[in-house]
Amino acid sequence: MSFRRGVVRQSKFRHVFAQACKAEHCLDDVRVSRVTWDGPLCAANLKFIAVIIEAGGGGAFLVLPLTKTGRVDQNIPTVCGHAAPVLDVQWCPHDDHVIASASEDCTVKIWQIPDGGLITPMSEAIVTLEGHSKRVGILAWHPSALNILLTAGCDNVLCVWDVGTGELVYQLSDAHPDLIYSVSWNREGNVFCTTCKDKALRVIDPRRGTVLKVREKAHEGTRPMRAVFLADGKILTTGFSRMSERQLALWDTRDLSEPMVTQEMDTSNGVLLPFYDPDINMVYLCGKGDCTIRYFEVTDESPYVHFLSLYSSKEPQRGAGFLSKRGVDVNKCEIARFYKLHERKVEPISMTVPRKSDLFQADLYPDTAGLEPALLAEDWIAGQDALPLLVSLSVGYTVPPSKCGTLRGRPKQLSQTDTGLGSTVGPENPTIIQMEREGSSYECGVRDIDGGEERIKKEEDQLSDILTEVRVLRSLVLAQGQRIDVLERQIARNEDGEV
Repeated sequence: MSFRRGVVRQSKFRHVFAQACKAEHCLDDVRVSRVTWDGPLCAANLKFIAVIIEAGGGGAFLVLPLTKTGRVDQNIPTVCGHAAPVLDVQWCPHDDHVIASASEDCTVKIWQIPDGGLITPMSEAIVTLEGHSKRVGILAWHPSALNILLTAGCDNVLCVWDVGTGELVYQLSDAHPDLIYSVSWNREGNVFCTTCKDKALRVIDPRRGTVLKVREKAHEGTRPMRAVFLADGKILTTGFSRMSERQLALWDTRDLSEPMVTQEMDTSNGVLLPFYDPDINMVYLCGKGDCTIRYFEVTDESPYVHFLSLYSSKEPQRGAGFLSKRGVDVNKCEIARFYKLHERKVEPISMTVPRKSDLFQADLYPDTAGLEPALLAEDWIAGQDALPLLVSLSVGYTVPPSKCGTLRGRPKQLSQTDTGLGSTVGPENPTIIQMEREGSSYECGVRDIDGGEERIKKEEDQLSDILTEVRVLRSLVLAQGQRIDVLERQIARNEDGEV
């Protein structure tokens, strides 16, 4: 027994499985962009999904409510203010209605999406940022400071903007000798890392305008690299070996001389796009042109990057959007969701941890970054730093009402004597008794307002249903508490060597 525990790494995410949604939950007839840029081409948040599409004579992207499914009308309104194809879109982390777009027309535009989505085509941006001399293909919002946006263009220039004023606050024009492949802020937002066509990994302080660290030839191959800053300050990169094998590597920013670990995967030539969940330290690798999505857990234990599993399908992906954590369905133990781009379709793929309990799974959902920014733009520009402000995902959890009366092995309605409420509900937990005692006064209030017997009966039935559900739930919690006590005692006996 002890030998097996030593071989199998214990992790709550070992059994994460990915599942594509049914056809009726997909978006059909979406003309996904054919640009050759190696970007995700898609972004999703709590309310909307944005997909870069083919557009004649300019650049456009779709913005649809997350609840939209089925066929997308070809005449549906789009965001269409760019003069050339759009290369990247990113939702603002501090406002679910604000999105940035980068284009081959050398501009970055900021858009305010109305609640409910577009009714008419949107061609006028609220802010247009002009500072790059060539096409702009990379966007990265600051994780904790309001209105700070990092952009990278094919002019090898990095720009940091205050989009609230439209001002270019920092520009780094000599840090990269060649095309920039990716950028990623660290958790605090005081530095970011980049990958470049010269094969180097760099850590940069934008406010000082200096390159703090450089690792030459982070990956030996000539194909594009990607990098993402992890929550603990390490950096995970994807790239290619000298023999054109796809690799991932983990780096300690204190010493970039050697990677902490390097893993080879396969010989496909699609660029691996890393998507990172800082709350649970999981990384998803989605290869453009691949049919698979690999996922890993990063820990402090060697080999540090632990392969969990992969999702495989028959059709390759043109790109993928990664849903912000506040949008996942906590009732279904969903920890991540992708929006896989096909040639003419967008397919949601849900990552789920199997759990039998209907209770909120707090261990799967640590507090996550909320909408409220920790800093204003001027605070960050003045030199302040702060981690993102966190919120609990438990507010999105709802007790499934359909399961209250269908608990296996339990009657649909339990009397008060069955639940043992008389001995368990005390002054510290008076909810049920208070509701029952106040029932008569509640009914009198209704009778005073409306003397109709039918309405009184309806209100009485609703109150009775609520009380029944509360009793059943209370009984379930008590029963589970007793079972947990029994299991804990059994575990303690096993650990003490008792049979």
